[in-house]
Amino acid sequence: MDILLNKVEIRVLGSLLEKDVITPEYYPLSLNALMNACNQKNNRDPVMSLTEDDVRQALHGLQEKHLAGLATSGEDRVNKYEHRLQEVFNLTRGENAIVCVLLLRGPQTPGELRGRSERMHPFEDLTDLQSTLQSLIHRDPPLIKVLPRQPGTKEARYEHLLSGDVEPTTNVNVDTARIASSGVASLADSQRITHLENDVATLQREVADLKRQLMAFRKEFE
Repeated sequence: MDILLNKVEIRVLGSLLEKDVITPEYYPLSLNALMNACNQKNNRDPVMSLTEDDVRQALHGLQEKHLAGLATSGEDRVNKYEHRLQEVFNLTRGENAIVCVLLLRGPQTPGELRGRSERMHPFEDLTDLQSTLQSLIHRDPPLIKVLPRQPGTKEARYEHLLSGDVEPTTNVNVDTARIASSGVASLADSQRITHLENDVATLQREVADLKRQLMAFRKEFE
């Protein structure tokens, strides 16, 4: 995609999108309200501590990409800001909810996405959710992608592409790390066994010496 957002721009865009749907009575947002939304401790991963200047710079970047800007209404004394995601991508309510949750919380499984997007758009079931995910994947350009399933997990995770393509951790690297770790553990175990064997051999020699000394002592008094 031509749109490549940094981490702060992602957080600002996700926060605008969330507040538009969940608290429309307080939307668009002032700079201070937007900063507080970005720095929330709930429903955010990672938690951030952005300043007004951070948010202002991110808004400038989003405005250059036509994804956010000043609200068109001139009734407010304080400048307020809104997202323009709908104008750029024309998302459905379900797509809008999925993109928002991915922007705010990073890669997630379908089950996590369904639970965390419920306030914005309640999906009927996982089939409904999967249909929405596939719609976002097959857009031109695609807005999300599925990541390879991690070892030991049952579900694959999905990630947005507004920060560029995601480089997945390959199973080869994971297996290599596991093998290397196993090799180190095996070497340590082998060294411990050798040490124990040496200790046992030493004890056996000492016991044999004690037996010889005891027999010699008995012979002296027979």
